Amino acid sequence: MLRYLTVVGEEGQLTAAAARLGVSQPTLTKQLRSLERQLGVELFRRSRAGTVPTAAGAELLARAGGLLAGWEEALRATRRAAAEAGGELRVGFEGSTINLLGRAAAEDFARRMPGWRVRMRQNNWFDESSGLASGELDLALWHAPASMAERYAHVPLGTEERWVVLAADHRLAARHEVDAAELWDEPFVAVPEQAGVWRDYWLGAPDRGERPVRIGAVAHNSDEWMAAVACGQGVGFAPRAVGRWAGRPDVRCLPVRGLSPSLVGLFRLPGAAATPAMEAFAESCRLHLEVQFRATGGGRSTTDPGAQTSANGAG
Repeated sequence: MLRYLTVVGEEGQLTAAAARLGVSQPTLTKQLRSLERQLGVELFRRSRAGTVPTAAGAELLARAGGLLAGWEEALRATRRAAAEAGGELRVGFEGSTINLLGRAAAEDFARRMPGWRVRMRQNNWFDESSGLASGELDLALWHAPASMAERYAHVPLGTEERWVVLAADHRLAARHEVDAAELWDEPFVAVPEQAGVWRDYWLGAPDRGERPVRIGAVAHNSDEWMAAVACGQGVGFAPRAVGRWAGRPDVRCLPVRGLSPSLVGLFRLPGAAATPAMEAFAESCRLHLEVQFRATGGGRSTTDPGAQTSANGAG
């Protein structure tokens, strides 16, 4: 929370501070209010002109830099000790990206970092940062728009197409592929509004241009999302890997022409240094994904000359 406080004090605006921190403005506001409740004081006065620290806020800001510097040094010392003694790397994943990761990558990581293990946790759809901002995760494996590469530190692993998932009896289900323009008038199964940029991205923005979105249902996790699609409440976009994940007779997963691909990468908070464990895990994922992409034709790894071009054009 002190980092949030410091960035708000430096930027003087919640919108700019949220963009710099890589979180949504409602998330930032919630964290500041939580800190104010804990301290029992008002830290900022908010107006149309910006966000100005109160006397109490200015006093805390004057000390926050030193506190954060001490905390960062404590973290570095802790990580050095952990790297020597072994530890746990916490990684978030999407419902479909776990298929891309696989056991082989985790076993390769264990060989690179003896005494370490990976703890996988499915990304939280009610948190735009998937748990990175709160410190619950060290890394998040995302299929992301290009804009997320500007907001977060990341290791690019490649690109993968976005496909459409629809009910088996949908009017387009018999196709081998569809055009994105055929889908813009369809109802979509959306993720919660709290997901921020992810909600827009998986609804097809900005590929849909000015075409408005029809929301057929809102899902709170991947199982609800797939159930809503299977029941015909709407269609939805997902990484191509979802085709291997779904494997059920009541849905179809089809390629989409005219839809930008996703950047596949391991993301962490901006300004957060990569630890030896993070670097080792990224290398394990990179090697494993290269094998996966070549075997399935489902994406491009970072060793493919076209991967970076595709990533730069995504989202």
